[in-house]
Amino acid sequence: RRRTLVAVVALVVVAGAVAGTVRGLAGHPDQPAVPPADDGRPGDVLLVPGYGGSITALGELAGRIAAASGSGVHATVVRLAGDGTGDLQVQANVLNGYVNQALARGSGPVTVIGYSAGGVVAWLWDVEYNGVAKARRIITLGSPLHGADLAAVGAAEAPDACPQACEELVPGSSMLHRLQGTGSGTRPPWLSLWSTDDQVVQPPDSARLPGAVNVPLQSVCPGVSIGHGQLPTAPLVVGIVLRTLHSAALSPPRASDCRSLQALGGSGP
Repeated sequence: RRRTLVAVVALVVVAGAVAGTVRGLAGHPDQPAVPPADDGRPGDVLLVPGYGGSITALGELAGRIAAASGSGVHATVVRLAGDGTGDLQVQANVLNGYVNQALARGSGPVTVIGYSAGGVVAWLWDVEYNGVAKARRIITLGSPLHGADLAAVGAAEAPDACPQACEELVPGSSMLHRLQGTGSGTRPPWLSLWSTDDQVVQPPDSARLPGAVNVPLQSVCPGVSIGHGQLPTAPLVVGIVLRTLHSAALSPPRASDCRSLQALGGSGP
């Protein structure tokens, strides 16, 4: 039974633990100048992995973004500290280093895309580092913004297999309680996407964030089947992300957009 629980906890955000070297963060000011937004160029895009730090699926999405945006846009997958299972605040600090690097290169306000627990990291970054001054928008994919039931199971029944990030993803944790106490009025525009088929983040609408544009994918394409691990690469998700990056205003996709979004996301470079 304990082995099963260990495996379950490891799937909290469907990510194999991939060790990564964290980019050097020294030499960049905490508050670099941010050039004004330019709707013709969305600014650099930073993609934040989930629990475990696997970059494979987000690497595919980054490639699609770069191909669709042209050579002027950098789409970079953040390599989290350690294996991404430690303190999510530490991961937010790492993300801030990447943001500062992008701004120092002359990027306009960045777009942050957080997958699963990476969306919680993005939320922490926004709160701690004045994201509204640095980000054009934030997009989250299947993120347990109110916690995940599987984390609660792991913390209760196999605590030695539930590291700090797992504990922080337990619904009602002190970290989540603090985030949920922050207002929505000073956030960057935020798009939260999730699938009702998600069997990892339970309940799936833990991804719903007050004040955000909240979109269950089945409201756009009824009957579409997208599991948690498919979120970064599903044609519908890729299509929504690409269209959002190049839209002046953040608005929810409509059911009438289903085919065109799937075609956009499935065309490939």
